[in-house]
Amino acid sequence: MHPSIEDYALIGDHQTAALVGRDGSIDWLCLPRFDSAACFAKLLGVEENGHWRIAPKGAGACTRRAYRPDSLVLDTEWETEDGTVRVTDLMPQRDRAPDVVRIVEGLKGRVTVRSTLRLRFDYGSIVPWMRKSDSHRVAVAGPDSVWLRSEPGVRTWGKDFGTHSEFTVAEGEQVAFVLTWHPSHEPRPALVDPHEALESSLADWQAWAARCRYDGPHRDAVVRSLVTLKALTYAPTGGIVAAPTTSLPEEIGGVRNWDYRHCWLRDSTLTLGALLACGYQEEAEAWRDWLLRAAAGDPADLQIMYGLAGERRIPEYELAWLPGFRGSAPVRVGNDAVRQLQLDVYGEVIDSLALAQRAGLPSKPHMWRVRQALMEFLRSNWREPDEGLWEVRGPRRHFVHSKVMTWVAADRTVRTLEENPGLRGDVDRWRAMRDEVHREVCERGYDPERNTFTQSYGSRELDAALLLIPRLGFLPPDDPRVVGTIDAVRDELGSDGFLRRYSSDQTVIDGLPGREGTFLVCSFWLADALHMTGRTKEARELFERMVALRNDVGLLAEEYDPAAGHQLGNFPQAFSHIGLVGTALALFDGEGEDESPDEEGAG
Repeated sequence: MHPSIEDYALIGDHQTAALVGRDGSIDWLCLPRFDSAACFAKLLGVEENGHWRIAPKGAGACTRRAYRPDSLVLDTEWETEDGTVRVTDLMPQRDRAPDVVRIVEGLKGRVTVRSTLRLRFDYGSIVPWMRKSDSHRVAVAGPDSVWLRSEPGVRTWGKDFGTHSEFTVAEGEQVAFVLTWHPSHEPRPALVDPHEALESSLADWQAWAARCRYDGPHRDAVVRSLVTLKALTYAPTGGIVAAPTTSLPEEIGGVRNWDYRHCWLRDSTLTLGALLACGYQEEAEAWRDWLLRAAAGDPADLQIMYGLAGERRIPEYELAWLPGFRGSAPVRVGNDAVRQLQLDVYGEVIDSLALAQRAGLPSKPHMWRVRQALMEFLRSNWREPDEGLWEVRGPRRHFVHSKVMTWVAADRTVRTLEENPGLRGDVDRWRAMRDEVHREVCERGYDPERNTFTQSYGSRELDAALLLIPRLGFLPPDDPRVVGTIDAVRDELGSDGFLRRYSSDQTVIDGLPGREGTFLVCSFWLADALHMTGRTKEARELFERMVALRNDVGLLAEEYDPAAGHQLGNFPQAFSHIGLVGTALALFDGEGEDESPDEEGAG
């Protein structure tokens, strides 16, 4: 039986990540970076596309699994007729080469365990040449080389283009495996002590999690989301990938399959806000600096996403040999949406830089010049239609959210000049632009008959991004147009209490066939909007339902199918976890764990 998306757990080393199934199989791993070609691609295909399973002989799914507290160290346990065994999985923070450490430990009785390793480079398309070298098995193909060893050594043999081991562990006994990648032209990498790696990884993660300032209800869920966000951060540059996977489907069997192993500018303000509010100033500063480097250059060339180090070229192509997750083809690498015009990202970048300044992050000498350049581009181009924040592949429109973010850019720039009169800038011109954008949105983007803002000018379609209007300060929460928009969005885009991004007639909107699930971050936005308009009891009830959607180890994908009860889309999704943290801060920050939820609020 093919696993569901929520059947996976995440391990990582701040430069790449792996997905581990309930059956003890690592089915996805890209080496050496998040966006490198996968050497385990079973997630999007079959066993022959690469995986590494360690589990009791003849066993299926585990009995239980969990992360060790406040860490990314995963324990998976099986209870069998012969006894109980645990596999501990981690990727220690690397000095140079990436390592996967798997420690098998007998907990009770004597259990026979089998390891099956199938390395397949280039997304499952290349079978490497395997040889022995001292106590190692070495796989080589082109530029890639992977070394496998066990401590103590166990009998290993090759069969069916795989590497197999079988051994027995009794109570208290351990067998550790270490898999290390490095360029094939270089000498053997330094050996990692698996047990020292476990201890240091636990200490590092737990010390990092202890810095979290949030101490309200659902602190475990907030910390797990922050740990996940940290795991999706590419440490050398500070960039944060949207997800560590590509092509996990928004509809099982459908074509809405995209590569999310890149860094989106759109996530910047919410990410910065969550990191700063929870006490992670160093990470916030690294993300701000990545943002500044990515946005540098001609403002007309600003992209919606970049590579991990700020790379601009992210060509999209298909991997025809992979059938896709549960037959959801095509499998795509890269993302052609990088070429789209999405005016909202200018607002998000400017808002992020303004937030960083207000939060007291150390300034950069060119930061104000970047903001000025972005504003000048917007002043000349904000009237243009664009593809909008959902990256529609249909015709361009005058999306209301894009115009609102244009207003945000002007508003934050005007405020900065008013608060810092020594800065250079034409505050009167930008103030006039702010007022003109506001007036136009209220006239052309609002449907007075239905008392709601719409997805685009002249449209009757709605958009969950309209829920951000009060949060961004475009209108106050008690404005009747805001309340009407919240109610209309909930009524028309709701599905079993959760929200879709936009209309059910998606082919017309985004130019693609099929449907998608409810979009998780949109439901967090709904909870925020309900809270801002005095309906805190409803907001907290929705938040409780959202927390309950997490899988058994606390992870969220991009979307959720209420009918099937399964998560959808790339996994785990940074935006979903940022939404969880932001909503928890809005609803509960300042409350202790023992305080009961506030039952007040207008219905």
